[in-house]
Amino acid sequence: MMPTRLLLIDDHTLFRSGMRLVLQGGIPDVEVLEAASLEQAVREMDLPPALVLLDIQLTGVNGLEGLGLLRKRWPGVPVVMLSSTLEKDTIRQALALGAAAFVSKADTAEKIIQVVRLHLAEPLTQQSANPAKSTKLAEPTHARLTPRQCEVLDLLCEGLSNKVIARRMNLSEFTVRGHVQAVLGLLGVNSRSQATFAARSIGLIG
Repeated sequence: MMPTRLLLIDDHTLFRSGMRLVLQGGIPDVEVLEAASLEQAVREMDLPPALVLLDIQLTGVNGLEGLGLLRKRWPGVPVVMLSSTLEKDTIRQALALGAAAFVSKADTAEKIIQVVRLHLAEPLTQQSANPAKSTKLAEPTHARLTPRQCEVLDLLCEGLSNKVIARRMNLSEFTVRGHVQAVLGLLGVNSRSQATFAARSIGLIG
């Protein structure tokens, strides 16, 4: 059985070494390839990896700029963004550009492994079910959340009821209920607890 090849792009050697150990310890039969820059990754990688872990603050071409390049070069390969900061605007921008998920470098090894496993499994399932479409990656559903829906999601994930959210946002409870249903539908979940888990898994909330 061929090992699962992951590509880690980060310009800090020590971080790459630590992340490689985390990935090898948490995912069986994995091979972690490393690159210090987008240029090196594109130059030295012959075959597409199963997944890319991409630092957002790279020297040269940064992660957000490089995200589009990687998606064009390897359509269908999920890209998980890595960052030492979790600014919501940056997270939403990365997701809108096609990132599969966004994780903090300060996250636990367990959470990072969970996110990587999730996005290793999903594309394989989708491609095997739709081989003719395997070279195209659909726009992430969560990228279509409106700013107002993102506000509702943030408050929903704090465990607030529709009534409290309505009061906080100066909206009617009926309007909030509509936003909540739309958010659940866009995230592909059926409950508020599932929405919280999904939002945390893809990096919409910390």
